[in-house]
Amino acid sequence: MLKRDLFPASFASLSSPGSRAYHDRKRAEKKRHNAALICLTRRRVDVVHAMLGHRTLYQPGHERTA
Repeated sequence: MLKRDLFPASFASLSSPGSRAYHDRKRAEKKRHNAALICLTRRRVDVVHAMLGHRTLYQPGHERTA
């Protein structure tokens, strides 16, 4: 159920420059659109998990660059 809800949220986030850049980078790695969206979803879940673990709020601009 969680995947069903997070996948459309990641799709909607493609209007964000950071999310679009990550998606495009995965597409450049020869991943299909759906696979790139799943990677983006996983990245967003990792951010939420880190926020919960550190008990912090989201701070745009503090993304880790790969």
